[in-house]
Amino acid sequence: QVQLVESGGGWVQPGGSLRLSCEASRSILSFDTMGWYQQFPGKQRELVVSITSGGRTKYGDSVKGDFAISRDIAKNTVHLQMNSLKPEHTAMYYCHADPFWWGQGTQVTVSS
Repeated sequence: QVQLVESGGGWVQPGGSLRLSCEASRSILSFDTMGWYQQFPGKQRELVVSITSGGRTKYGDSVKGDFAISRDIAKNTVHLQMNSLKPEHTAMYYCHADPFWWGQGTQVTVSS
């Protein structure tokens, strides 16, 4: 059993930044890939960005360079740095680890 615990969501004004964190219950290097997904109401989850155990990153189509993934291997944690946030970034954000582990999600709300 794997647990992924997200934190760092909340409310932010347009143009602001947030950093989401996902702490895993075991070494993040034990997963082939970890990533962050966003989900809008009534829609499927979509990839924001993922990172392989080897450090290769893949960005989803909706990301335009203002988001970045990083990791703290010693703390079993993956981060999502979100800059220049816009109202359209308002969504639930989920941490994922291969093959099928999901966190509980954290809400990000961008509004003035």
